[in-house]
Amino acid sequence: MKYPKTKEVLNQLVADLTQMHMIVHQHHWYMRGNRFLKLHPYLDDVMAELASQLDYVSERLVTLDGSPVSTLGEIVEKTKIPDEKGNWDETIDERYAKIVDGYHYLDKLYEKGIEVSAEEGDDSTNDMLISFHTAIEKRIWMMSAEINKAPNLDK
Repeated sequence: MKYPKTKEVLNQLVADLTQMHMIVHQHHWYMRGNRFLKLHPYLDDVMAELASQLDYVSERLVTLDGSPVSTLGEIVEKTKIPDEKGNWDETIDERYAKIVDGYHYLDKLYEKGIEVSAEEGDDSTNDMLISFHTAIEKRIWMMSAEINKAPNLDK
């Protein structure tokens, strides 16, 4: 089998990008506060970026003769990003901090994928993952700045 470690990371990304999209969507629905009108549409952009990355990662996995997880049960079983029931009691800053935490996890997973795909000689996947990693880091910086925090990409 060609690129087994890369396929494993790509499938983990499929599960975690799906979960992260759901988490952002939840905060998008449950958000309230004086910055709502600005930040609610911003989260639409965040979700669109996650959906795009999910599609590219899944299609790359299929291109490599892999099989992306594709059911809710598989996603729930495989994701490493925790979820919690939606509530109205969190501030916008608390919501953004949770999203940033999920992005920090994705940042590390993309780094692992970059390392593994380079090790296995899969330059095309490596290039894609580097691009998405860069986008994730920028999103961490921007969302952290919104809540008056540093991006802390060295964590």
